[in-house]
Amino acid sequence: MASTLPGTGRLFGPPRFYKGALSLVVPVMLQSLITGLVSLVDGFMVAGLGDVKMAAVNVANQINFVYLIVVNTACVAGGIFLSQHRGAENEEGMRQAFRFKLIATLVISGLHLMLCLVFPEALMRILLGGNREGEPIVIEGARFLRAVSPSYIPFAVAAAAASAYRDIGRMRIPLAVSGTAAAVCTVLNWLLIYGHLGLPRLETAGAAIATDIARLLEATAFIVAIALTRPAFAFAPRRLLAIDPALFKAILGRSGLMFVSETAWVLSETFITALYNGRGGAETVAGMAAGWTIANLFFLVFGAVHAATGVLVGTTLGAGRLEEARERARWIMSGSFVFGTAVGLAAASSTLLVPLVFGTLSPGALSITRGLVLVIAAYLPLWTLINAQFAVSRAGGDMAMGLWVDFGVTYGVFVPTAWVIAVFTPIGPVALFGLAKLSDFAKTAVAFWWLAKERWLRNLAEGNGEDRP
Repeated sequence: MASTLPGTGRLFGPPRFYKGALSLVVPVMLQSLITGLVSLVDGFMVAGLGDVKMAAVNVANQINFVYLIVVNTACVAGGIFLSQHRGAENEEGMRQAFRFKLIATLVISGLHLMLCLVFPEALMRILLGGNREGEPIVIEGARFLRAVSPSYIPFAVAAAAASAYRDIGRMRIPLAVSGTAAAVCTVLNWLLIYGHLGLPRLETAGAAIATDIARLLEATAFIVAIALTRPAFAFAPRRLLAIDPALFKAILGRSGLMFVSETAWVLSETFITALYNGRGGAETVAGMAAGWTIANLFFLVFGAVHAATGVLVGTTLGAGRLEEARERARWIMSGSFVFGTAVGLAAASSTLLVPLVFGTLSPGALSITRGLVLVIAAYLPLWTLINAQFAVSRAGGDMAMGLWVDFGVTYGVFVPTAWVIAVFTPIGPVALFGLAKLSDFAKTAVAFWWLAKERWLRNLAEGNGEDRP
């Protein structure tokens, strides 16, 4: 079969295609926007405690970011099969995929919980490199990690449920539940960080407790929502371990390479974080933290692209309409670059608000914040396209692309480049990050080369996910 991706065929789809895609992604983007705004408000509140405590919470959250990526990978792995079995109208397959999500996220969360309770100081030191104010940040961050760790188990339940609803195109329930939980978290942060309305002033511990309560409410709300709406993937709690070994084996077989590539990617991000955190004191960590908090508002585009691709391409593949899936994939990738460009312009404009939101930070931290947001804005079109490429590949269960991109390019180009810049030049953290990320141009080129092989163009709903002859 001749490849039409990415070289031939119409580059952009008709307006009705993008209208349908927007109907799927807008709720996802609103959910991400609400979460991002809450993080921004939380960051504003924590920033009022000073550079050291802002830095401590940020480094702790960078540790949790590794955990979040692994949980998300488990949800994506199950979601690939859930979407395709939905296209094949196989409800038992959908239930088995949801079981995989729940079991995997609970196991991952339990392991992370133990690590954060037993070794929080060691985890903090890994990310601080040679920061000259490292020890106060370690002490404060370890306290925060221990306090926030009870949230991991309810988060596992909420993540599995929210992603399952998105896999079947029901975006409004995750939006309502997670949006409400985010609002609760914001109010509790205001009450507990500074001790308003007669409550004790708990500072960073208050931020952790607010997260614990909000995530417990979020998980409870999703359990109630599943009981009331009875989506096709739902099953009785007592049936959690009623797994189909063949399907679980297929999911694990398909997702193994994805776990490797995602772990490789997140470890490389952790590596560069340690490099730039070591170039200064608390102002460096706090400034980079504030920049990422603002940037996260615009990263909503990534989740939207994955959600739209899972529904529009994944279900089409599961229904056996491979030619239509090929065409839709091309349209999504082209549209994602345009979408990312618009979001990048908005991100660049947001730097005007930095002094208003993070005015309590030191001047050095504010300068770093503005610089980081501008660099991220410049990269957003490329990063949105890369996310679309990964979403297409994974919609058809092709995980090998991640080894070429997240392992090959990352460890062949990105990591050595970042290390050389850090060791042999005196440049600051923003320039270090921006130069090292030039390797992402190689990533998208390698991804296009791999997608043209069309190993993703498969119907996984047939034969429990085995390849078609």
